[in-house]
Amino acid sequence: MKDIILIPDSFKGTMSSMEICAIMEQAIKKHYPLAQVHSVPVADGGEGSVDSFLQAVGGKKVSVMVKGPYFEDIEAFYGILPDGVAIIEMAAAAGLPLVGENKHAEKTTTFGVGQLMLHAAKNGCKKMIIGLGGSATNDGGCGAAAAAGIAFKNADGDTFIPVGETLSEISKIDATGLNSVLHDIEIVTMCDIDNPLCGPLGAAHVFAPQKGAAPQIVAQLDSGLAHLAAVVQQALGKDITNLHGAGAAGGMGGGMVGFFNSTLQMGIETVLDTVGFDSLLQHADFVFSGEGKIDFQSLLGKVVIGVARRTKKANVPLIAVVGDIDDNIEKAYDEGVTAIFSINRVAVPFEQAKPRSKSDMLLTMDNILRFCKQMNL
Repeated sequence: MKDIILIPDSFKGTMSSMEICAIMEQAIKKHYPLAQVHSVPVADGGEGSVDSFLQAVGGKKVSVMVKGPYFEDIEAFYGILPDGVAIIEMAAAAGLPLVGENKHAEKTTTFGVGQLMLHAAKNGCKKMIIGLGGSATNDGGCGAAAAAGIAFKNADGDTFIPVGETLSEISKIDATGLNSVLHDIEIVTMCDIDNPLCGPLGAAHVFAPQKGAAPQIVAQLDSGLAHLAAVVQQALGKDITNLHGAGAAGGMGGGMVGFFNSTLQMGIETVLDTVGFDSLLQHADFVFSGEGKIDFQSLLGKVVIGVARRTKKANVPLIAVVGDIDDNIEKAYDEGVTAIFSINRVAVPFEQAKPRSKSDMLLTMDNILRFCKQMNL
């Protein structure tokens, strides 16, 4: 009886990782009806991360009333895995879909994310995984910190909750009020980008325009984040200016390190550790992974390569089924990928391939499995 692990990333704008797992399993069961299939839909930290983790290992979803991006009351959620680990996607309380067309990165807050963290801690969770992605914010995580009890004061000594446009008004940060329920919590932050906090490659310049920021606002936000980093260095002794990943989610990558002592970790590494992937590999015959396009960015350690590095150590074949294959990706084989197949069966542009992606995925998997079965693999 075959033991097969499915661990694909989503194909952005086309199929979710859970949909891909379902399609792959359908093809596998056709050729290996008795196969033991382990589906591990990959979460990238953005919208859908909680559901992906719960699908992979079980657990429950907890609904909470918190403040949304504009301090309005909204119903958000987080997940609790069977071992008590909390999974929090910041997009649930501060995500871009929550603001619709009302995009103003200079005015939005991560306050609700901090409320989710507090609720999970009070619910008994001793470890949290925070997913950064899809944010509508550029407040450097100050909102979340304020919700957790950290005080921000201006030059007049007044306490306020900073947002992007008021980061430059922070004169002092007092972390002594951090809620005690968070003192002994292990916090891991999923972060798949390595952008610094500020500068040309920072949070404001690279990501704020898609959150509604005009050029003059971008400059203001970038200056504010630089000011925040200086005050964090002075008040908390943390240098987040040049930290790889600090610019994630409007600077919340830096805020998670500065305010919450969190570690930043590549999303795929977090997923693999959380689902016990190395243990699953002990009995696996094949692993199927995939992503929308395998290219030079993939080689930096995205999903397929992150999985491959583990399968290589365990000497388990990894087959990558992807939307498209770029040139010069031979290094993927050195990392542990056994073979790479594109589902673009008729070689058409993305807009034409998109509506047929699910059927093409199924047919591609069918072809691969026909070969494996014929070769008695």
